[in-house]
Amino acid sequence: MQPPLDTNTKSASTAGRSRLTDLDALRGFALLGIAVVNATYFASAFHGTGVADPGVTTTSDRAVSTLITLLFETKFYLLFSFLFGYSFTLQRLSAQRRGTRFTAPFLRRLAALFALGAAHAVLLFTGDILTTYAVLGLVLLAAGGLRVRTVATAACVLLVLTAAFYAGLGALQAAFGPPSTLDAQAVTAHAQHATALLAGDPAQVITARLEELPDTAALLLLFQAPCALAMFLLGLAAGKRDLLARPISASALRRVQLIGFPVGLAGAGLYTHATTHGTGTPGETFALAVDVLTAPALAAAYAATLLRLIHSRYGRRIAGALAPAGRMALSNYLTQSAVLAVVFTGYGFAAIGRLAPATVLALVLALYALQLSASARWMRTHAYGPLEWLLRAATHLTLPPWRAAAERTPV
Repeated sequence: MQPPLDTNTKSASTAGRSRLTDLDALRGFALLGIAVVNATYFASAFHGTGVADPGVTTTSDRAVSTLITLLFETKFYLLFSFLFGYSFTLQRLSAQRRGTRFTAPFLRRLAALFALGAAHAVLLFTGDILTTYAVLGLVLLAAGGLRVRTVATAACVLLVLTAAFYAGLGALQAAFGPPSTLDAQAVTAHAQHATALLAGDPAQVITARLEELPDTAALLLLFQAPCALAMFLLGLAAGKRDLLARPISASALRRVQLIGFPVGLAGAGLYTHATTHGTGTPGETFALAVDVLTAPALAAAYAATLLRLIHSRYGRRIAGALAPAGRMALSNYLTQSAVLAVVFTGYGFAAIGRLAPATVLALVLALYALQLSASARWMRTHAYGPLEWLLRAATHLTLPPWRAAAERTPV
């Protein structure tokens, strides 16, 4: 017979469940932003090229596209990256409690993530984030033993250096380059070629994805990876401080909102204007530098807003809606790509270039609502999402429980 829990043990258990629920809800929320952004790339091969999309013709089309760029692009993958770094600390702590090794299982986890990401990039979506996470996870593992101040400083320095790189590149463009490096005719021809392939048979879809890989890999290496790594490190620092072990004070969250929204939206506005109207110009490169520094502020403001809602009067209902989706984020992330691929490529309806931005957004919102509902039903009876179960099996080289248990540990 188990002895009764004392007050401290009960508090620790409650705090642990609260921390996991907050993390899961934030992760579930981030899934929405990632789906909204990724859908724009599925829906049109012209998105992000700087050339006018022939499918965006009305004022409402342009308004929706602008709002997505302003409020979603380059923001939600940062939140997801922060949570990845935070969860790393929970996984390591869980291994310590069990008295098991951590490094070898974590390396197997990264290898499995890389394999899933590679398949995702080739078959469904070249903008895959899993391969990047798998590679950067090696850095996270190496940094795991560093002090909190060292890790946080390294993250800030990395963001500043990345911004300085783009600012310097913009200065060189302004001083020695042409007014714009955008070849509209070549970009249009390339987008039309990609559209034709993506609307073709499955072999043509895969060919299109393979052709996109070099350009996408360069973008990930030069822009997304440094920012994701910085957020990994900030998440690691926050996890070491056990930031979410108990509710953060409302005053602290308000300060994050008061700083993050003005700074983040100002940078997002500059980024939106430059990437829409100044592609290939020094102005766009300078805007990327600003975005590197300000997008984390907006992501933090989003997170602070959600945390305030979670710990408000209706917080249990909000967390209950989001947390199950966050608990099976990997399954939901890849399911989003699979559904969007069926809708927009030759795997299914080949609707690429044929749906207005508002229709695409409505489709994503409907898909997300279905995922929230399906995730809640699944997690009531299962210990892990389907792909989370496979990932955990590869990590620990054992078959984890399939059905839900009373308590759970971080995956």
